[in-house]
Amino acid sequence: MRVFASFDDLTAAIGEDLGHTDWMEVTQERVDAFADATGDHQWIHVDVERAKNGPFGGTIAHGYLTLSLVPQFGAQLFSLETPGAKLNYGVNKVRFPSPVPVGSKIRAGASITEVTDVPAGKQMVIRYVVEIEGADKPACVAETVVLLLP
Repeated sequence: MRVFASFDDLTAAIGEDLGHTDWMEVTQERVDAFADATGDHQWIHVDVERAKNGPFGGTIAHGYLTLSLVPQFGAQLFSLETPGAKLNYGVNKVRFPSPVPVGSKIRAGASITEVTDVPAGKQMVIRYVVEIEGADKPACVAETVVLLLP
């Protein structure tokens, strides 16, 4: 895990590959819990029997479930030990190129693409690519934005 103790450390790491997380199995229980939390009970996510005959041959994870795992993946790759609060500020861009079948394994890689000065402190953009084990296309590509207060 990479530890960033200063804003200069972050700036120096722009463009570096921060590595990959461990593989995580996407279970039906996780998908069902996400459906309950968000109210999105579309059958392609939660109806195992119906989904067997659907377009993906089984249930798939919600795209937003995959995106919601980004903070967990980030915590495996790096630690921000800069002074002040760290706030999720938003997401510049998100794409879901490939569905995540329940039972598959996913992991993420990340890189810092930008560190800029903003009136409140620093703004950092991190590019995540969530891969599916054995798949040609990623499950999710996202640019997250973190506001770092002094």
